[in-house]
Amino acid sequence: MPALLLARVRVNDPEAYKDYIARSGPAVAAFGGRFIVRGTSPVVLEGADDGLRTVIVEFPDMETARRFHASAQYAEARHFRAPPVAEATFLVFETATAAGEAE
Repeated sequence: MPALLLARVRVNDPEAYKDYIARSGPAVAAFGGRFIVRGTSPVVLEGADDGLRTVIVEFPDMETARRFHASAQYAEARHFRAPPVAEATFLVFETATAAGEAE
């Protein structure tokens, strides 16, 4: 069942962050991931925008998402977003269907 990786990123150096972007895309693709959201500006419907970059990636399953994050290919990309370039929180979720939840 599909899994979604959610990344919330505070980009401190947008120019240097471009090196991370160039490397992370191929790493995601190598594990069958596809970007659902990749840093587009949100439309705020409620509350305040916190200014963090949001990335959502769909992977075939939880195990693949974990293998992606632990991979040597992604470790190389991650090196290019290390502080002070950016600070990030990564979360991975089973989709509601995979978790057996109904809306």
